[in-house]
Amino acid sequence: MAYDPLRISRSKRSDINVSFEFFPPNSPQMESVLWEAIHRLAPLSPNFVSVTYGAGGSTRERTHTTVSRIVKETPLKPAAHLTCVAASKADVDEVARAYWEAGVRHIVALRGDPKEGIGTQFTPHPDGYQNSTDLIAGLRRIADFEITVSAYPEKHPESPTLDQDIDVLKAKIDAGATRAITQFFFENDLYLRYLDRVRAAGITIPILPGIVPVQNFKQTASFAKKTGASVPQWLADRFEGLEDDVATRRLIAASVAAEQVLDLVDHGITDFHFYTMNRADLVYAICHLLGLRPQVNATA
Repeated sequence: MAYDPLRISRSKRSDINVSFEFFPPNSPQMESVLWEAIHRLAPLSPNFVSVTYGAGGSTRERTHTTVSRIVKETPLKPAAHLTCVAASKADVDEVARAYWEAGVRHIVALRGDPKEGIGTQFTPHPDGYQNSTDLIAGLRRIADFEITVSAYPEKHPESPTLDQDIDVLKAKIDAGATRAITQFFFENDLYLRYLDRVRAAGITIPILPGIVPVQNFKQTASFAKKTGASVPQWLADRFEGLEDDVATRRLIAASVAAEQVLDLVDHGITDFHFYTMNRADLVYAICHLLGLRPQVNATA
């Protein structure tokens, strides 16, 4: 078969950029797992790494500790997640100032999930920021943060239409957001069509595709249902019968994620954000396929 010159993913690339998302550990064992992942992925020189903030701000201290350690012990540029759930403006502002003092210059600003979890009704704190747009404006008053926000190729579960959801994204940009990361998706057409729509709406900031290598299909499908992300039948079929076959499941997961990102490269996408689930191996392998190699001076 002749080489297809349109498969740009098969050429050597120097323009691929990646970022990684981690979550703060809740035990010494999980802390060890997290730092193994950070040490493994740091040599790939990501543009930044983000650390999540639990539902209702439940991981506030652990998030701050993790981010501060990344600043002190690694060459990585951390982005701290910050939400406006269950906290007053004064409390949120205090956290933001503490991040700035710790050397953090990048915030992922989100409304956040209620204490009761995804899918439950969000109620703003009586003295707090009302939504992510309000939070972004508040952060802009505190310091010159780089601010990343969320975007939803299949719309946010609480948005009545995709057009209204895009209007919300525009409002966040007007308030000071400089980059967006999408909710994870499995059908690339969803992201590509969404990108066309936001560009047509005059939105020019980077919209990074959020990629989740499927560590556990059942858990991923359950989470996707809560967040409004669709799970195609073909994906379920690929993992069928592998519930007790971890080794094969990991091979299938790597294959699915690699197929997705390489197809996006063939469509001209060069920036990717990986939801690592604090596990490095699958993400590292996919980055290798993208042409990324360890940098000598980029070890954690």
